[in-house]
Amino acid sequence: MHPNAAFRWEDPDALRLFAQDIGFGMLFMATAEGPRVAHLPFVFLAEDRIGFHIARTNAMTKYLDGAEALFVVNGPDGYISPDWYGMDNQVPTWNYCAIEMQGHMRQMTEAELIAQSDALSHLQESKLAPKPLWNRSKMAEGHFEKMLRGILGFTMDITAWRSTSKLGQNKPDAARNASADAAEQAGKPDIAALMRNLP
Repeated sequence: MHPNAAFRWEDPDALRLFAQDIGFGMLFMATAEGPRVAHLPFVFLAEDRIGFHIARTNAMTKYLDGAEALFVVNGPDGYISPDWYGMDNQVPTWNYCAIEMQGHMRQMTEAELIAQSDALSHLQESKLAPKPLWNRSKMAEGHFEKMLRGILGFTMDITAWRSTSKLGQNKPDAARNASADAAEQAGKPDIAALMRNLP
């Protein structure tokens, strides 16, 4: 993560909320076939445990159980022009928020996989209110069980958190807010909102 102490983000509750709100990330690990990454939705199962499922045929699955891996969640990001600060002698940069979770992987039982799948869909469906919640009871009998055979579930017990919230904290408030306004005008309202309301 970024080495500048101004961009450290160490509030564990805020990190969990931010990561869960995004709900999607990248799982990285070294394998005997070289480095691999999978792009996956996930859900928190406990304070320091996430769960996800992955296609059974993914090249990573045979290496995951018992492995050490890294899960990365990327938040909003955007290019920041030096012209936007209203200050001399600035350089272009990129503002972003990112969270790394490192931990130990364990394959789920089938019952745990079903519970994780239900928890994940419930969490995401609840964000779509007032739409009625979807659940697997809406599927034809036996269809969920058939689809379940195509995936494997895993948990990660998180042993280390690393994060960056690089939002112009090293600039005067007026310069940061001016660059946030310009970023929004350039089509980056999400990063602009974070720059104005530092996490």
